Amino acid sequence: MAERIGLVNATIFDGTGRDPYGPATLVIEGNRIMSVGPTSQISVPREAQVFDMSGHTLMPGLIDAHTHLHLIEATFWGGSSQFPGATYAYLVARNIERTLLHGFTTIRDAGGLDPSFKVAKARGLFKGPRMYISCSSLSQTGGHSDFRNRHQRGCPAAGHPLEPPPGVCDGVDQVRQVAREQLRSGADQIKVMAGGGAASPTDLLDTPQFTVEEIAAAVYEARAVNKSVMAHVYVPEGIKNCAKAGVHSIEHGNFIDEESAFIMKEQGMYLVPTLSAYELLSRYGRGQGVPEPTMEKLEVAKGAAEQGLEIGLATGLRIGSGSDIYGPNGDMKGLEIALKASVMGSTNALVSATRTNAEMIGMGDELGTLEPGKLADLIAVHGDPVTDVSILQDEQRISMVFLDGQQVKGPGCNWSFALGD
Repeated sequence: MAERIGLVNATIFDGTGRDPYGPATLVIEGNRIMSVGPTSQISVPREAQVFDMSGHTLMPGLIDAHTHLHLIEATFWGGSSQFPGATYAYLVARNIERTLLHGFTTIRDAGGLDPSFKVAKARGLFKGPRMYISCSSLSQTGGHSDFRNRHQRGCPAAGHPLEPPPGVCDGVDQVRQVAREQLRSGADQIKVMAGGGAASPTDLLDTPQFTVEEIAAAVYEARAVNKSVMAHVYVPEGIKNCAKAGVHSIEHGNFIDEESAFIMKEQGMYLVPTLSAYELLSRYGRGQGVPEPTMEKLEVAKGAAEQGLEIGLATGLRIGSGSDIYGPNGDMKGLEIALKASVMGSTNALVSATRTNAEMIGMGDELGTLEPGKLADLIAVHGDPVTDVSILQDEQRISMVFLDGQQVKGPGCNWSFALGD
């Protein structure tokens, strides 16, 4: 018989958008939610292990839809090269484990995480959330994943030997080949750099990159194996190019306007603003060694980030939640939800980080809400995150974490983490 767990006397935020309710009970059987509802209506099996969740809110496991867990330094590219291979692998694996301890039971990698980490986690070498990886991001020459300085020649190199090499490509045929290589390597989605960025040294923030035909080639290859394309882009022209090409989600989109937002809505696309990355780098970036030209571009992007989210909301776009934070700021992923809450309200921000993200990654039938039959990925938060969403930034307030029905954090937990603090 599958193991059964009863979580009683809780408040439930189920991720559907309805108000929290309680006292409530949730029962896990095996790796799925068996039942959930008001305590007066739910029976806990006699053989179940029971936890009294008084003072806690049960909610779906958080999903971060824009991560770079391979970046262990704030200097973006090459900062990790100072670490020997074994040290680098340890630090990345620790990032992955700590993400789970902070309540994020699923992540979508936005480029740079080598698929070997997913394999190692599956073999039980360390613990971590469900991972949907992109391998290398596709970039045109001189684009956002071409981190060569102007004096450098030859093929772009990875920031560390254990990172996948940059997917720099030009023209439809090269884009097709590089997209196929990422899929062959195990990518769960393709990441395309369809516009300039802050971290790359030779491009401008407010420019489109790749032609519609080039982006469409990547989309074709992804769809051929039932996968999708996520695109980094800031400006309306690049957003419209992505819409024409069939891109699934726009990452950042700070300078989106009403016209490009409407086109996105017509195409059923998602917008994934990343407010916390600009906020944290604005606070700490210079002290963490981020170059001044990058800081100047980041400040411009930060100034438009909330406005982009507001336009997306006013247009009725589906808003995903991604932090885009890394390095020394990596434990602060919960800040993204708090910043979004200041614009869209706490309930909508929480739904964005649970149900909407699950739907965006194609797992809406299995993850993102607390409903009978769904996978038991959930967290217990000490307090009420709807009233005070900032508590999700405090790892100590994440009292319990369940991943695939297994308790990985909390009282009585016998699933020890391999890598420690």
